[in-house]
Amino acid sequence: MRIFPAVDILGGRCVQLVQGKRESATAYGDPFSCARRWIAAGAEALHVVNLDGAFGESARNADLIRALVKDTGVEIELGGGIRSVKDGARWLETGVTRIILSTLAIQNPESIRQLAGEFGSERVMAGVDAKDGEIAIQGWQETAGDYIRWAETFELLGAGCLLYTNVDVEGLQQGVAIGPVRNLISRVHVPVVVAGGVSGRADIAALREAGAYGAVLGSALYSGKINLSEALEESR
Repeated sequence: MRIFPAVDILGGRCVQLVQGKRESATAYGDPFSCARRWIAAGAEALHVVNLDGAFGESARNADLIRALVKDTGVEIELGGGIRSVKDGARWLETGVTRIILSTLAIQNPESIRQLAGEFGSERVMAGVDAKDGEIAIQGWQETAGDYIRWAETFELLGAGCLLYTNVDVEGLQQGVAIGPVRNLISRVHVPVVVAGGVSGRADIAALREAGAYGAVLGSALYSGKINLSEALEESR
């Protein structure tokens, strides 16, 4: 199972949010320093989010993220502010391993087929952000139908993998809600990376046993509640 330390970028700084709320941001310094710290501790992949992009400023942090991709040389999945096929193509051309399509995948599902056709399905990840069992979009402020149905649709359109985020537990550091994860994994045939609530070794073990391809470590990693080396050990 892959472990993806999060490097969420807001205003040029590495931050963590609670429940996706901008005003909850806690800053942890320079994104390069954070990325290098996790790589030095054994990480072979990073989950990078352009939060400024998610909040509507898609061009912000672009140079920083391009430099981060070049500097680290590890597997990187990138999301945040990808609002068009052109945006997605531009990021893929910078060398990120895969892009995460969330709101765009709901508003223009054909974008998945277009990008997967041009760059390969393995480089297109669809975001399944679930809130009370419904897929959440527009910064998690709106819902747009059953998350399982959307996940199945994304797979049919050509998404090579899915990022499942349980909005209900995201950032709270209180553990994973494993039931919805098992339900999703049982209904699709592509790899599923899980975010939201991953707070200890028991969560990693539960996700591994459920068949998750990977787990994103965010708030609990930065607060010290979970140790990266222990998470990597538990994932094997």
